Amino acid sequence: MGKIGKAIPRQFLYGARRDMTSSLKLGIAGLGTVGTGLVKIVQNHADLLTARAGRAIEISAVCAQTRNKYRGVSLEDYAWEDDPVALAKRDDVDIFVELIGGSDGPAKAATEAALKAGKDVITANKAMLAIHGHQLAELAELNNCTIRFEAAVAGGIPVVKALTESLSGNKISRVMGVMNGTCNYILTRMENAKLPYDEVFQEANNLGYLEADPTLDVGGIDAGHKLALLASIAFGTKVDFDAMNL
Repeated sequence: MGKIGKAIPRQFLYGARRDMTSSLKLGIAGLGTVGTGLVKIVQNHADLLTARAGRAIEISAVCAQTRNKYRGVSLEDYAWEDDPVALAKRDDVDIFVELIGGSDGPAKAATEAALKAGKDVITANKAMLAIHGHQLAELAELNNCTIRFEAAVAGGIPVVKALTESLSGNKISRVMGVMNGTCNYILTRMENAKLPYDEVFQEANNLGYLEADPTLDVGGIDAGHKLALLASIAFGTKVDFDAMNL
């Protein structure tokens, strides 16, 4: 189990069990929209999170490319690391939260460092998971820790939890759906309003719907990452993103 071509590692699906008596300390790498949003949730809803999780959830340290930047949230109570790998290895971090982005580079290096140190990982990085998810799941299994990624694809449903838990006893024959909301918006506007592509593209950009690199959306890469990840879970095997026809 865990080899390429065999069943997907169980840590990719279920994870390891953890002590529930002490507070849970987070190390957050990446302080963009999602990262700062997470900090605000932990700060503003501490009592609710404690009640639901059965233990206090705290932030120990954070990391981002630029320290002296206004982010609309107070970070003064947290230790700062310039290197996400160093953050992943800190003794006062129980869970490493990877919100850096990118399939390789610092995101992958820090995630691997956290798993090798026996720390659980939470990531919203669909690009990294689509390409390296099987490898990272095997690393998590080897070190008896967990990698969770509900926010990586259709987090509002949530589809990953449904596939790994609610539908675990079902045989799934295919995975289909709208994989990219931006493309759906553009195509729907073009059809309903009879508008040209260039005009709707700019409209979507003005509304903040497009990724920093728009080709991830309109080039099908984002949809491909999501589909590769969902198919891997649904069919319990490794899906080669590079072999997909996008």
